[in-house]
Amino acid sequence: MSVAVWALFVGALMVTMVVAGTLLGRLPLSSAMVYLAVGWMLGPDAMNVLRPDPFVHSGALERLAEVALLISLFAVGMQLGVPLRDRRWRLPARLAVVSMIAMVALVAAIGVWLLDLPLGAGILLGAILAPTDPVLASGVHSEPGAKPDRLGFSLAGEGGLNDGTAFPFVMLGLGLLGLEELGPGFARWWGIHLLWATLGGIAIGAVLGSAAGRLVVYLRSRHGQAVGLDEFLGLGLIGMAYGLAQISVASGFLAVFAAGLALQRVREGPRLAQQTPAAATAPAQDGSLRTHHAGDMQDAVQAFNEQLEKVAELALVLMVGAMLAYARLVPAVWWFVPLLLFVLRPLSVLAALPGENLSRPQQTMIGWFGIRGIGSVFYLLFALRHGLPAPIADMLVSLTLWTVAASITVHGLTAQPLMVRYTQWRRRDRHLR
Repeated sequence: MSVAVWALFVGALMVTMVVAGTLLGRLPLSSAMVYLAVGWMLGPDAMNVLRPDPFVHSGALERLAEVALLISLFAVGMQLGVPLRDRRWRLPARLAVVSMIAMVALVAAIGVWLLDLPLGAGILLGAILAPTDPVLASGVHSEPGAKPDRLGFSLAGEGGLNDGTAFPFVMLGLGLLGLEELGPGFARWWGIHLLWATLGGIAIGAVLGSAAGRLVVYLRSRHGQAVGLDEFLGLGLIGMAYGLAQISVASGFLAVFAAGLALQRVREGPRLAQQTPAAATAPAQDGSLRTHHAGDMQDAVQAFNEQLEKVAELALVLMVGAMLAYARLVPAVWWFVPLLLFVLRPLSVLAALPGENLSRPQQTMIGWFGIRGIGSVFYLLFALRHGLPAPIADMLVSLTLWTVAASITVHGLTAQPLMVRYTQWRRRDRHLR
């Protein structure tokens, strides 16, 4: 297909999504479902326009998935306005760690006992499928501000964190397959892939996000400089956090997520009362930061990044739809995918819920909305690039891509009606109180 035809098709698809946005809002459909279907139609099974063979082009597809994931993680971090020391972060952290470990263990056991995979491949499959996507389940939103509903906040926080916390288990699986160095007594895995990658990534992103945001606010409030180009600030922070983390052998995903969180928190600076327009643009005499500068910066960065995120979602989900042609419908797909979505996800969530005092509807919704998406696709391609044996690669591609496709479909169909019922339950609960 020529560049002109590609431009015509992609432009028509984008305009159609804008025009049909209102209609989609009335139907139990998500934009990701539409992109997935269009991607399949463009793939080898139908029009044969897109041919994203994951076995041949794993490197290029990995880069595409990585960029989309970084944009998504930064956008989610910018949306979460709860301070990191707030106890509401406890549930997302437990979901991203405790539930992650439980999911990896459950999938690994099934992989070894029922799929005849070696232990390393079973752990690798569990690590690929354990991360949840904070973006594709667009019907479940985290409310903005410092007091969001626990459901949306916990799911978004979990999705932002567990793309990074899955990395050590991916490396463990590859190491057990002989494709990565784990060190004597797993010392390299414990010290670098687990502890340093996690803690170092969060620290790097938090420091960069906070420092960059405060520097821009300082220059604007004191000297009237560094005004405009907020979009460059967001893209620059993504690049700096990811690049420094990767150079330091830390988690780039956690660094970018933490950078978004830290930049969002800059809006907490002290507020000057009753500013006039002239005073708002003048340098502060008392040395304080004017929060409207931080607020304007944060809003501009977030708005730009959300639009960029939608473009990344379009590109990647189209690719996933087209890649389904390379994912054989092996017999295990028919029982493995339902088992993971309907049984393993709720079971893994139960491990993180004790002591959280969640209502039954909240527990049920968190157990259900564990959508698989960009993170799983990235780690699949990451593993393929490391040279998996052909039979293992074939099994992992089939199970992963069909799980992601099924998750996008079933969660997309159920998000709107379930959120309507959940909202009605919240209103009744508030009324009774």
